[in-house]
Amino acid sequence: MSSAAEQEAVAAERATGDGRPAAVVNGARPAPSVPTVPVRPGRPTPLGARFRTGPDGVAGTNFALWAGGAEGVDLCLFDERGRESRAPLTELTHGIWHGFVPGVLPGRRYGYRVHGRWDPWTGARWNPAKLLLDPYARAVDGDFGLPPEVYGHVRDWPEQHVADTVRDDRDSAPYVPKGVVVHDDDDWADDRRPKTPWADSVIYELHVRGFTRRHPDVPEELRGTYAGLAHPAAVEHLVGLGVTAVELLPVHQFAHEDHLLRRGLRNYWGYNSIGYFAPHAGYAASGTRGQQVGEFKRMVRALHAAGIEVILDVVYNHTAEAGELGPTLSLKGVDNRGYYRLQPDARRYADYTGCGNTLHVVQPHVLRLITDSLRYWVTEMGVDGFRFDLAAALARSMHDVDMLSPFLAVIAQDPVLRRVKLIAEPWDVGSGGYQVGAFPPLWTEWNDRYRDAVRDFWRQSLPDVREMGYRLSGSSDLYAWGGRRPYASVNFVTAHDGFTLRDLVSYDRKHNEANGEGNRDGTNDNRSWNGGAEGETDDEDVRALRRRQLRNLLTTLLLSTGVPMLVAGDEMGRTQHGNNNAYCQDNEIGWVDWSLLDDPEWRPLSELTSRLIALRHRHPVLRRRAFFSGRPHSADGLRDLAWFTPHGTEMTEEDWYAPAATLGMYLSGRDIPGRDEQGEPVLDDSFLAVLHAGHGPVEFELPGPPWAVRYEVVVDTAREEQDREPDAEHRAGTRITVPGRSVLLLRVRP
Repeated sequence: MSSAAEQEAVAAERATGDGRPAAVVNGARPAPSVPTVPVRPGRPTPLGARFRTGPDGVAGTNFALWAGGAEGVDLCLFDERGRESRAPLTELTHGIWHGFVPGVLPGRRYGYRVHGRWDPWTGARWNPAKLLLDPYARAVDGDFGLPPEVYGHVRDWPEQHVADTVRDDRDSAPYVPKGVVVHDDDDWADDRRPKTPWADSVIYELHVRGFTRRHPDVPEELRGTYAGLAHPAAVEHLVGLGVTAVELLPVHQFAHEDHLLRRGLRNYWGYNSIGYFAPHAGYAASGTRGQQVGEFKRMVRALHAAGIEVILDVVYNHTAEAGELGPTLSLKGVDNRGYYRLQPDARRYADYTGCGNTLHVVQPHVLRLITDSLRYWVTEMGVDGFRFDLAAALARSMHDVDMLSPFLAVIAQDPVLRRVKLIAEPWDVGSGGYQVGAFPPLWTEWNDRYRDAVRDFWRQSLPDVREMGYRLSGSSDLYAWGGRRPYASVNFVTAHDGFTLRDLVSYDRKHNEANGEGNRDGTNDNRSWNGGAEGETDDEDVRALRRRQLRNLLTTLLLSTGVPMLVAGDEMGRTQHGNNNAYCQDNEIGWVDWSLLDDPEWRPLSELTSRLIALRHRHPVLRRRAFFSGRPHSADGLRDLAWFTPHGTEMTEEDWYAPAATLGMYLSGRDIPGRDEQGEPVLDDSFLAVLHAGHGPVEFELPGPPWAVRYEVVVDTAREEQDREPDAEHRAGTRITVPGRSVLLLRVRP
């Protein structure tokens, strides 16, 4: 039996398939057996494929590709029958290979073959047998399958520990999608961006396909597409709810993982990007030869016309090429060492994402790729902001997360990007990757501490109420530094990743068997409570309790200071049947069930959601632009924020450290910082919110002067019907009964 080192040496010698050392021939450029087309020098900028008219008046397309370490680049053009012709790009400017090809018009499909050394031991993985997607392609035609031909190495090499070092010389062109030349014909002159201030925003996270796939009022041919989301039936629901922005799960062109395809599944969420400029072709109803670009733009226009902003969930931390055993689809074959973070053993990839690779954002050309992509989606596709998946991975310098990193510095000074909404998922899976509260003032963040505190409070698992107090009032402990504001906290109870809101109150455990991974995938830390029965039940007492808990969670979210984020379908009781990781469920598990809106059991939940959002829009005290001070602002001792016990007394330091199921929060509308557009002080009603998570009722004494003389009930989550405000008033000093597990919101009356 030979040693591992000996086996690796043998594999290196076999890299060409003929027994010769790879270093001898891997740099050679194989003679093409396909026709060539004439190419002019062209320009090195902009990168990608840009249709234009040449200096002699001849229309064509300029192609430019950064491949800094390559020895040669062939542009490959494909006709309607899939026949390939090649245009060797001989012009090289600062690592960019470029050329202008006359006669190449919009709709033409193309890719690249990049030549260079095959030496995985040093991170060099050039293989001209593999057709590569242009990193700047603005449209993609074709599906990503993963047959052996699309791998740069011999996937089925018998010695798997060195398989990635053995070059596969089979042509991948018949098996991979192609880029598409797109015509630039839109200046957005007729578009009006909503430009909703952060403090006024209510975000609605949705999946382009899943949102309308089952919508009965969207034409069947449009369901699950950009056009479907732009349809009046879909837009009307968003407007009726009152949300100000949709946050779309990834719409960059993405690919499906091999392990899913082998199980007959697909990547549904799309966190596996391979084209950062191209709208995912699978969501287009109009076609994939560039039509998807126009369809996406029309969707954005329709949402803007309704006053709704478009935020994209973007995945710049890794790509679909995975690690050393992954496919060669684009960047890996363009310049593996230039685009990806590699370990000291350059065969291996640094993986701060859990997905096999991490983009090397410190490299100028990688940083340019990302920022060019971001600017493109703002200026040419019309979007209003971005949520960055695993943003801590982008903020790493050489190894550690660095809030002075090149990525964050470039964003901060960019005249386009610093004006749009920027949301960080402030963590990655690497050491030191949890960075909640640490991003600079330009950014907002998904606040998972808000999620955990609210879940724990309503299942009575908080040891005391200190954490809940911070989260309800804007998380000043995390964000009150460096000029940050309460809207730096994007508050959420659920997100695409995890239980739906209904499942959060229906399951104690995950049920991910449909994913085919033995229920091992998905988090076990759900902080959920099923109310006494696991999953669906006919017990009406349990069902009623669950509906009340849903009302409690939604009311808490929409009354909290910060920016609330809802998940599509939560407002109508959508269930994934206990699956807390539905990333591969492109079916009824992952799609919104619109029939729930007509179900008498669930319709009141949607009515309450709309009413709470409308209440939030009407009352600036619920949308504060500055943190509470907690100090008296007038002679009567009234403060902008006060906390009360059930006895009607203000909470003491001892109360904050004691277990408690009941919390009273007083918000003063008299002490709101800032002025309105006319320069006048901002005045509003004052409110008292009583949150009671205990099983049984509690007597709560309503605080008297200077806090209030009378109180009017605005929201009572103990009520099943939520289509109107309760008709109830109470005098200050009255002891009222707050039912178990409920929220009362009371407006102060003079």
